[in-house]
Amino acid sequence: MTEVILTYDEAYRELDEIHDSLVNGEVPVDVLAEKLKRTAFLVKYCKEKLQSADKDVNAIISEMEQEEKVSKGAL
Repeated sequence: MTEVILTYDEAYRELDEIHDSLVNGEVPVDVLAEKLKRTAFLVKYCKEKLQSADKDVNAIISEMEQEEKVSKGAL
């Protein structure tokens, strides 16, 4: 089976579509459990993507702060 890699935006958009279909009563009972499982996967996926991005941003900021300290110390 081929692994499909989603972007955060694609996953969020799919979550939004599932939400809309649930709110509008467009999900048949027969597929409700399937949609809820997919929702759980997408929520976890988006959360992990956000945590990863947060970690990366914090690392970049820390690196920039260290470079600034080094450059000020060289003056």
